[in-house]
Amino acid sequence: MTITTSIDNDKLLWMYQMMVTIRRFEEQSKREADAGKLRGMHSSVGQEAVPVGVCAHLRDDDYVLGTHRSHHHCIAKGLDLNAMMAELLGKSTGTNKGKGGTMHIADINKGMLGANGVVGSNIPVAAGVGLSARIRGTDQVSVVFFGDGAANQGTLHEAMNLAGIWKLPTLFVCENNRYAESTPVEYSVSGESIAERASGYNIPSVIADGQNVLEMYEIGGEAVRRARAGEGPTFIEAQTYRYNGHFGADNPLTYRTQEEEDYYEGRDCVERMKAHLSQTKVATEDEINEIDKKALATVEEAARFADDSPFPDPEELTTDVYISYP
Repeated sequence: MTITTSIDNDKLLWMYQMMVTIRRFEEQSKREADAGKLRGMHSSVGQEAVPVGVCAHLRDDDYVLGTHRSHHHCIAKGLDLNAMMAELLGKSTGTNKGKGGTMHIADINKGMLGANGVVGSNIPVAAGVGLSARIRGTDQVSVVFFGDGAANQGTLHEAMNLAGIWKLPTLFVCENNRYAESTPVEYSVSGESIAERASGYNIPSVIADGQNVLEMYEIGGEAVRRARAGEGPTFIEAQTYRYNGHFGADNPLTYRTQEEEDYYEGRDCVERMKAHLSQTKVATEDEINEIDKKALATVEEAARFADDSPFPDPEELTTDVYISYP
């Protein structure tokens, strides 16, 4: 794992901690789903490096928009794990009072404007958020994560066109995990890459190794720098892989080969970062193990918090549905 950007040790350790925490959170979420406590679970195991590398450059007042597979985006942006797990289980202590569930987590105070179950729907919102920052004269950045399937939605092209015209501070981050549900990217995407589409809107683009958090950090940092400096949007195609199926019931995975799965799992982003920390002597084996234990303990506490939390009162059904204006 080679980089040209200098990264201080605290940031390196933070990135490893975030990736391990996401991994443990997703493993626990799957257990909760298997137990029937939540439905519609879309695991991001394998894709942890993408949002961690990008969000390492973001502030609380920067904005992130996600997808139906968005737990890793939320955690990388700093959302509270207790509230997230409670939201997954539909509890009143959740980020959205238990009314959003696994695909609609949001926390305005942390700049997480929401995951969304509608493929590609958050992409134009990210352009609108970037426009808002530009009109208000701030140096805030908006980042939208989406999959290779969403790259074929018209919303992406409309949003890139406006972002290119107005030089909006928006990052378009495509998490190309190779499959839109079960449709392989080679079948659904015309052209050499998804990233090359950005050239039609005069937007610089780059293909990144989404299994390498250091590369994601370096590429994400340059994109954020450009956005803050008023130089406009960037398109990042992060080539990654989801280890699990599209959702919990997507089994067996007959549309993938064991050889392909073994290849990507052999390039696991968490294990690669762990090896980097050890080889560069940023952390000892005991220090790395302590980070692992802390991440597991934090997730276990979130699961206990969610289990102990109450469901919303029935009269809460009609609140937060409509907004009344005077």
